[in-house]
Amino acid sequence: MLEKLKKLKVHIGWKSLILIGVCVVLVVIDLLTKIFEERDGWNFTVIPNFIEVASGSRNPGCAFSFLSDAEWGQTFLIVITFIMLAVLTAVFVILPERFLNLKISLCLIYAGAVGNLIDRIAFREVRDFVGINMFGNMVSCNFADFWIVFGTVLAVIDIMFLNEWALIPLTKKAKEAQAKHKEENLSEQSEISDTADNNEDNGNG
Repeated sequence: MLEKLKKLKVHIGWKSLILIGVCVVLVVIDLLTKIFEERDGWNFTVIPNFIEVASGSRNPGCAFSFLSDAEWGQTFLIVITFIMLAVLTAVFVILPERFLNLKISLCLIYAGAVGNLIDRIAFREVRDFVGINMFGNMVSCNFADFWIVFGTVLAVIDIMFLNEWALIPLTKKAKEAQAKHKEENLSEQSEISDTADNNEDNGNG
């Protein structure tokens, strides 16, 4: 286990640097929309009975108002968010540049988490203003929530179908990469077997 950890390297190339910049821009977009909706009192319909913008919605909890009634809820969510950000940072740094989709998804989730974290620290609640009809109920959210959802969906799709370790590889690139990994594993197993046989022969000799 320690040997594997020692082999981990930092992978921050030009793609990662661009994504870090994008992450900052996404956080700024989230915060600016929250500021403008408060200042201007946004109230309009985007898609009737599906997406509506209404200023003034506040959530002292997290998704679906979970922990909204708990006095310790915000403190707990702030601590959990900091831990999550630390993990996301570590994964982003050690993830090779070729895993671009996963790095994009991490960037989106990170931006969303930071946007809502700033609200929790500053106001002890999250500023929501976008209402989305989900199964007949209007759920309030914000752009930070959108970033988190988009990032999570992208990560699931990539892990399931697209990258070289995909559970169900659908792309040509993913299939070729998995075939290459399989050949490398077989080659390593063959070398280990040959070494063991040689050691056994030398022992018998």
